[in-house]
Amino acid sequence: MSNESMSNKSTSHKTVNSKAKARTQSEHAAAIAELGWFGAHKYLLLRRTVQLGLLGLFALGPLLGIWLFKGNLSASLLLDTIPFADPLASLQLLLAGHIPELSLLIGATLVILFYALAGGRVFCSWVCPVNLVTDSASWLRRKLKLPRTSELPRNLRYYLLALVLLLPLLTGSLIWEWVNPVPLVYRAVLFGSLSGLWILAAIFLLDLFIAERAWCGHLCPTGALFGLVGKWSPIKIVASKASACDNCMDCFAVCPERQVLKPALKGQNPVITSPDCTQCGRCIDVCAQRVFRYQSRFTGTQTQLSTGGSTNSQSPSSSSPIRQHIAPKAENDQ
Repeated sequence: MSNESMSNKSTSHKTVNSKAKARTQSEHAAAIAELGWFGAHKYLLLRRTVQLGLLGLFALGPLLGIWLFKGNLSASLLLDTIPFADPLASLQLLLAGHIPELSLLIGATLVILFYALAGGRVFCSWVCPVNLVTDSASWLRRKLKLPRTSELPRNLRYYLLALVLLLPLLTGSLIWEWVNPVPLVYRAVLFGSLSGLWILAAIFLLDLFIAERAWCGHLCPTGALFGLVGKWSPIKIVASKASACDNCMDCFAVCPERQVLKPALKGQNPVITSPDCTQCGRCIDVCAQRVFRYQSRFTGTQTQLSTGGSTNSQSPSSSSPIRQHIAPKAENDQ
């Protein structure tokens, strides 16, 4: 073996060892090493920009008198002209026996059409301010290495959605809106109303100590409704390079709905079609193998068919030496 070859091999092993060591010291270091820090966090940063930016647009009115948006996520006007309304609040109003104003019905229809195209639970990860609370609890849970607790039934949120819609029918009141944490955040920021912040604290503690991703993943009726709205959305996350997956499990560690990943990675269809997916993009961020991407559900399926219809026909990519030295996490982490 030549001196040059031995030198290259030594350098490669030193690089691999340092990166593998870094991976044990911080989250998703493999993705950071291969994609850069920004590349491994781009969708997370973009989501936070959208969430806080939208909240800031609503705050311009009360704080500075610049009324781009009036109202909050329950009902609002853009430039004092275009209405938007929460479909769940509008449904409750109808079931309570009230006839909403035309602008409210138009606003709810516009919101439904948008999320039917973009993906219903895009609201949960890109717009909802409560996502900041639940993501913080999830991050702290991983940092503290708390044991994974038993999960609540995922269909529980649909039963709660039915209850939320039944209560106005029985009482004539929008009872859910008294404790809905989404407008509570906006009222706290825009008007200084802190009386309902205990609900946000309870959600944080619930997610941290009682059940992982309990609120967004198992309980929230708003997320349940948006999941139904976006079930057939054309925009999906696709495991377009599923054959390159090396089972590192980084995507499972950060995904708020990890049960949606395995069918796309190991099944015949690489498109994540489950309405549970929030399309947060974290699986794209943390995957050093670049397995996932945003794509049309139709082109995603066509791509899979053109490559033979199997996501497991190839062995994990060996192009990166990092992947050869990082032991996959236990399968039971799924």
